[in-house]
Amino acid sequence: MAATTTLPIMSQQVGTNGSVSVPQPSDGISADEIALYDRQIRLWGMKAQEKIRNAKILIITMKALANEIAKNLVLAGIGSLTVVDHEIVTEADLGAQFFLEDHHVGTNRAVAASAAIQRLNPRVKVTVDTSNINDKPPSYFSQFDVVIATDLDSQTLKIINTAVRIYKRAFYAAGSHGMYGFIFADLVEHDFVIERAKSNVATALGPETATRSVVAVAPKKDDPRAELVTKRELYSTWFLASDCANLPAEILRGPRRRRAVTPVLSCLRALWDFTVTYGAPPNANNHADLAQFTRLCGEKHKQLGLPAETLRSEVLRSFLQNIGAEVAPVTAVLGGQLAQDVIIVLGQTQQPIQNFVIFDGGAMEATIYALHPEGLLGEAQLETAPMQSSNGAAEQVTAGPFVFGATPVDVSQAGQFV
Repeated sequence: MAATTTLPIMSQQVGTNGSVSVPQPSDGISADEIALYDRQIRLWGMKAQEKIRNAKILIITMKALANEIAKNLVLAGIGSLTVVDHEIVTEADLGAQFFLEDHHVGTNRAVAASAAIQRLNPRVKVTVDTSNINDKPPSYFSQFDVVIATDLDSQTLKIINTAVRIYKRAFYAAGSHGMYGFIFADLVEHDFVIERAKSNVATALGPETATRSVVAVAPKKDDPRAELVTKRELYSTWFLASDCANLPAEILRGPRRRRAVTPVLSCLRALWDFTVTYGAPPNANNHADLAQFTRLCGEKHKQLGLPAETLRSEVLRSFLQNIGAEVAPVTAVLGGQLAQDVIIVLGQTQQPIQNFVIFDGGAMEATIYALHPEGLLGEAQLETAPMQSSNGAAEQVTAGPFVFGATPVDVSQAGQFV
């Protein structure tokens, strides 16, 4: 079994006088839990730990990336973890999935991993679901605080994100392809509170960026030199952010910054498009697949406004060779970053991911890009967002049923789907 890694270290809860807060007993957390989680309580605070303790998390697809996410969240002390995976363990899974052993081959992937997950932290309730996620009705997702979908095709991610949005739950999508990978976050509308020293100039309410606004400011009760600032981040759906969204204007305005954008973003968009169109990823040994994938990469790169010279042939060749592979160090980095962001979202005291992380193993960079379409963000997208019709065209939906699994959903009651 591969050695486990801990969550990346987060900033400590430090007061304006430089003191570090010390965990104190709480009605919600017992003394032995405080002792067990002492280090992380000192990092993110008692209230955040209580929220983590009560969190219900869903992880879909238990492969190498999900192994890392589950490990970090369970060790952090979440309330419950549900793992959904209908696939069986193959010999190929043994290479990078440290919850598995030889005797698990031929058994269900979620069941095989569950015992090792439970041993990491017996306090966490671990539930296994061996059914296909595509057979779940939208209401299934309402019971979770955070839904994490890993290593799925773009069409499935769109449908799951749609269902999760109805109930205003946090949604993450992530995937790895050898030395490359991504994390996507849709928190719909997320508020978090930061503590900072008061300035001579009063903190103004209103927009800070295209996605973030200051919505409230209050003095800290026990420290007149500090204030509590509530900020709100607005997000986009997977359907809009993964293909329709542009890079931020500040990147597009500068030639140097456009050249610095990783071409892996264009490759991922081409991969998602190719898989939806042809039902499978491109085969590196098939000349027709190679030609089509290369064409798609060029189109996505141009749509993003990136210079053609940054999409080099060696990048395309390397990306194609990595599709479908699992590399443990890469999944460890991506899994750690995603799990850390879930903790940040639950604690509501730090800025979460906004909204794409693109990991380029060749450059050893994990860059965050805010990819949003023009127009309304956040909850407003539920009322105005387009939905892909059966013929592939985008259309405006105002009423009628949308079928998810075997259950039709009345869009006029739940909001428009994306």
